[in-house]
Amino acid sequence: MIIDSHCHLNILPESLGGMEKVLAQAKTLGVERMLCIAIGPDKWSEILSLTERYEQVYAAIGVHPCEPPEVVVSDAQLLAAASHPKVLAIGEIGLDYFHFDPQQQSMDWQQARFRQQIRIAKQLKKPIIIHNRHSTEDCLRLLTEENAQEVGGIMHCFVEDLAVAEQAMALGFYLSFSGILTFKNATDVKAVVQALPLERILVETDSPYLAPVPYRGKVNQPAYTYYVVQEIADLKQLPFEVVAQATTDNFNRLFGTHF
Repeated sequence: MIIDSHCHLNILPESLGGMEKVLAQAKTLGVERMLCIAIGPDKWSEILSLTERYEQVYAAIGVHPCEPPEVVVSDAQLLAAASHPKVLAIGEIGLDYFHFDPQQQSMDWQQARFRQQIRIAKQLKKPIIIHNRHSTEDCLRLLTEENAQEVGGIMHCFVEDLAVAEQAMALGFYLSFSGILTFKNATDVKAVVQALPLERILVETDSPYLAPVPYRGKVNQPAYTYYVVQEIADLKQLPFEVVAQATTDNFNRLFGTHF
């Protein structure tokens, strides 16, 4: 079994043929569970509805750092939505200094939102899914200051260096790799995967984005997690089945599931 630890099923385009077809295609390549990640509160209900309709779909509920500053949710709203039995994590949360330049505006609102959601995760005892773009120093600092190691989580779509990976692992985080890993020019990320212990690696699609080779540039879907597993197996010179099982075991260990 393969688990897609990060996808956005609720925004997959109709060109893929609908949810049943997407899930069937995933199953043909061994992808039997997937974690559908929220971006903003306006989509929470439709994501929760997907988890109720489809056994293999689970959810993470949160507010993405790229949601505008005026998108504010209360602790009570977060707690209520994230208490759903199929919500495994709080996410996608974190910091983004690429789309919002800290040289041009204060990032206090992003940091406050991030801290709030870490605290809710600790209340619920659920891991967190981290979005980090051009904000690594502050991201790691806030995780440390808020004692995020109490719940741990995933550094989603990891593309940082080994030093950052080691700091994240010291805080109890797993590193999740996307289709970027299969790109020919992703030599630095490939080197990180080769150096990491398999026990701290997860796989994802971030679909509909970041389709792996041989589908680069096309619409991504959970089935393509298969190609990320294959790339890790090649890089680490391990059998495909070993990597598939290990990443599934890692997911289960983090979330307390039994897939």
